[in-house]
Amino acid sequence: MGRAFEFRKGRKMKRWSAMAKAFTRIGKDIVMAVKEGGPNPEANSRLRAVIQNAKAANMPKDNVERAIKKATDKDTANYKEVLFEGYAPHGIALLIETATDNNNRTVANVRSYFNKCNGTMGTQGSVEFMFDHTCNFRIPKEGIDPEELELELIDFGAEEVFEDEDGILIYAPFGSFGTIQKELESRKLEILSSGFERIPQITKKLTEAEMADVEKLIEKMEEDDDVMNVYHTMEE
Repeated sequence: MGRAFEFRKGRKMKRWSAMAKAFTRIGKDIVMAVKEGGPNPEANSRLRAVIQNAKAANMPKDNVERAIKKATDKDTANYKEVLFEGYAPHGIALLIETATDNNNRTVANVRSYFNKCNGTMGTQGSVEFMFDHTCNFRIPKEGIDPEELELELIDFGAEEVFEDEDGILIYAPFGSFGTIQKELESRKLEILSSGFERIPQITKKLTEAEMADVEKLIEKMEEDDDVMNVYHTMEE
């Protein structure tokens, strides 16, 4: 198995374990998708993907429809996606993905978390190169051979295809998202969920005490409503 498999297997999805947090994230994704491409999912592939994710998270259909309607209101603020970079204690690189309607607030908050937990906020590009930006899709596993599917999807950008308890996962570079989405839809394969992740190229092993220092900073970041994802180079 490759790095995407190991990353998925080891990653702790703490932030989205709470349903309310997941719904908040999806609500922001809906606003950004509608503002970018309109409220019709048939004509908006990004919105179509968010609706699939909402279904996977058991978000009620009424909530989704309300969020789409709200996003079409010109008075509804859009969210800007901003990436922050830096180092946690013990040389662990951090990438923080945010979606914010007030960049000054988010910058100040992220900087304060680094300062309070003995980390260092970096400049743009300081650690991003240490992570591969990937896209992923989950489809049902019934009647599908992962190895066969991987061979068929290589020409569309797929790099890893593997099975877990919840279905078949397809990983590819970030830029292949639209191509693979279109191919899966043309094959009439149900997309259970999809998204993007940043996989560290190299990880660093720490002692339990050192891990606790890093996790303290990560938890601070993840408690912030503007923070969508935190990625790190700590071996889990």
